[in-house]
Amino acid sequence: MKTPVLTELAESLPATVPFVGPETQERARGRPFAARLGANECLFGPSPRALAAMRDAAVDIWMYGDPEAHDLKAAIAAHHGLSPAHVVVGEGIDGLLGLLVRLMVGPATPVVTSAGAYPTFNFHVAGFGGTLHRAPYRGDHEDAEALLNLARATGARLIYLSNPDNPMGSHHPAETLAAMVENLPEGCLLALDEAYVELAPEGTALQVAADDPRVIRFRTFSKAHGMAGLRLGYALAAPELAQAFDKVRNHFGVGRLAQAAGIAALADQPHMAAVRAWAEAGRARLGAIARDNGLIPLPSATNFVTMDCGRDGDHARALLKALINRDIFVRMPGVAPLDRCIRVSLGTAPAMDAFAAALPLALADLR
Repeated sequence: MKTPVLTELAESLPATVPFVGPETQERARGRPFAARLGANECLFGPSPRALAAMRDAAVDIWMYGDPEAHDLKAAIAAHHGLSPAHVVVGEGIDGLLGLLVRLMVGPATPVVTSAGAYPTFNFHVAGFGGTLHRAPYRGDHEDAEALLNLARATGARLIYLSNPDNPMGSHHPAETLAAMVENLPEGCLLALDEAYVELAPEGTALQVAADDPRVIRFRTFSKAHGMAGLRLGYALAAPELAQAFDKVRNHFGVGRLAQAAGIAALADQPHMAAVRAWAEAGRARLGAIARDNGLIPLPSATNFVTMDCGRDGDHARALLKALINRDIFVRMPGVAPLDRCIRVSLGTAPAMDAFAAALPLALADLR
């Protein structure tokens, strides 16, 4: 019996995923983590109104969700002062990035990103045969100028930039992004990942004309809205590009519960204000824990704090391993010189207490 024949491209790809989940690690370890602080989830939790909406929708779970997500798109459009024609709904930013790459990238299509930036985008580009070109960070920020220069040099059709940034937690002001859009090479699209922008300071989110064809912005319900397990995100783009997603998207990919939860979450702005206050306090707490242990907390506009361990990647990897051995799940950047750091998500008070107790012991393990 013959095995299925894969395409030449599929045969060339490694059998890997961008991230190893905490559940996978727990199975390998044979025990659970005491603190889950590595996935940048929002441990504050979702809006009570979103939870109630999902409970109410559960009785109709036997039905498929609206394939046009009409009401959710209308709610997102109203939230941003746009029309529903500017909105694309999908299975989280990861799923939407995959659709964008499918629409724009073919074999050897040049694409630009930052070395060390969010690797799921790279995963999609490789999966469709594109050629990735990576610009280095400037300090702890993605370098807008370097990305533009690399796009001009390579003829890139697509630039990926996250603002605020994962894995460093840094951010650019909106003015930097606006200047970047104005200087994009002809025919190049900026894919702007704004997964954490609700947690960033005022003046971070890009202000752009709704019909501007040079940029597509991605948002998610996984971070500040606290519904990572729901897999719900959306993109804001000029109508022509937004409509193109209908050519390739999974029309029943966003279920009834997700659509109901998204509408309710957007309407609960008091909850979002509480999340922002929680994030500000949590960043301060993690910063204090880092400084108390000789680490340097980097300024963060996200729901995590990246901590400079003061040496090189080998030292940071050893600290990461020591923390995992002490049942604390954290992650770290994978590319030098960013890999001198570990990255710790904001957690509940008990999870933060567990991290505070384990960190000095993990550092002592290295000595």
